[in-house]
Amino acid sequence: MPVKKGAEVAPAKGKLGVLLVGLGAVSTTFIAGVEAIKKGLAEPIGSLTQMGTVRLGKRTDNRVPAIKDFLPLADLKDLVFGAWDIFPDSAYEAARHAGVLEKDLIEKLKRPLQKVKPMKAVFDQSYVKRLNGTNVKKGKNKLDLANQLIAEIAEFKRKNRCDRLVMIWAASTEVFMKPHAVHRTMSSLEQAMRENHKAIPPSMVYAYAALKSGIPFANGAPNLTVDVPALMDLANKNGVAVCGKDFKTGQTLMKTILAPGLKSRMLGLHGWYSTNILGNRDGEVLDDPDSFKTKEESKLSVLEYILQPEVYPQLYKDFSHVVRINYYPPRGDNKEGWDNIDIFGWLGYPMQIKIDFLCRDSILAAPIVLDLALFLDLAQRTGMKGVQEWLSFYFKSPMTAPGLYPEHDIFIQLMKLKNTLRHLRGENLITHLGLEYYD
Repeated sequence: MPVKKGAEVAPAKGKLGVLLVGLGAVSTTFIAGVEAIKKGLAEPIGSLTQMGTVRLGKRTDNRVPAIKDFLPLADLKDLVFGAWDIFPDSAYEAARHAGVLEKDLIEKLKRPLQKVKPMKAVFDQSYVKRLNGTNVKKGKNKLDLANQLIAEIAEFKRKNRCDRLVMIWAASTEVFMKPHAVHRTMSSLEQAMRENHKAIPPSMVYAYAALKSGIPFANGAPNLTVDVPALMDLANKNGVAVCGKDFKTGQTLMKTILAPGLKSRMLGLHGWYSTNILGNRDGEVLDDPDSFKTKEESKLSVLEYILQPEVYPQLYKDFSHVVRINYYPPRGDNKEGWDNIDIFGWLGYPMQIKIDFLCRDSILAAPIVLDLALFLDLAQRTGMKGVQEWLSFYFKSPMTAPGLYPEHDIFIQLMKLKNTLRHLRGENLITHLGLEYYD
């Protein structure tokens, strides 16, 4: 049943444990950022939960509270961090290795970062061919590994005296996978885990453990993971909120901003060529064709859904869309995305748009992780379960109900998110019709 207007939201009492799968550049930048903000060393720039507002009522009412004041979100001081990773380095060592943040800032945060030491990861190199590590779990089969995770989740909650937990996949992109027959029911899924079936990747083992433990799960990669019938049924049965897939950061963020603008003015598109160079762990993983296929599917779907060529064939039928990712180690986490966009306007006259986005992937992803942790916790305390489509704002490939196409337009996504917050607090939704001002 959908959550009611003005739903009762349980208070955010006690500590919220944020369990991160992967302690690489994104996770360490997120943890260090939260610790820096808590110490007054930085501002939470890029975080909607910390800096965003929500308009209530008419424009003339002047009711524009901060989102964090409008809803009972967990306070940053109550966040506790845990992680799994294939390397044994603490968050301090991992942050230094990632090379995203300035060394001076990392040193100021050394004490809290050193406290975050990763648990052994569920890992199989056949799903992420370019990585290998030593901090890896051993077990009789994949179900045994899942039960080890479930035990660790419970122990983390007890040891850190957490009232609530959320889990976020911030690890690498796995090889491309399609739904398999073993994903249909819980009995077939668990039997496949006992048999170490190849259709059960490590990310699915984590998702299973999270949902079995009754904690919300966000998928920050384009992996199949939780997006299968058995796990969706488990999420609904256990009353657990889930969302995904693939954090929307650099080039795709630009596409979801620019493409709606082109469509709104009925400007046509001949082609959109995108290429990226990056040198972090993500770039190394995506250098493998099977992992790139997973990412490519996520990136390519955006324009098709936004531009709707079946509705506007004169403008968008058969446009060329090419995506490339190139691993270039000297660039590190400082990704560069080049876009060449061939458009046409009045009377079919051609024009071009060029974008050169020199972005920092982890700097853009860290506030997404924070917002997802806080919003998923809010959803859980409100009794919202299953797919949280209102969090599509943060993802390249938003999860939806079966048979429903995803919304990719970032402006519609933001409206959906803020209207959900208004709905939870019993406020009227904003339609932007505006006729009431002219009665």
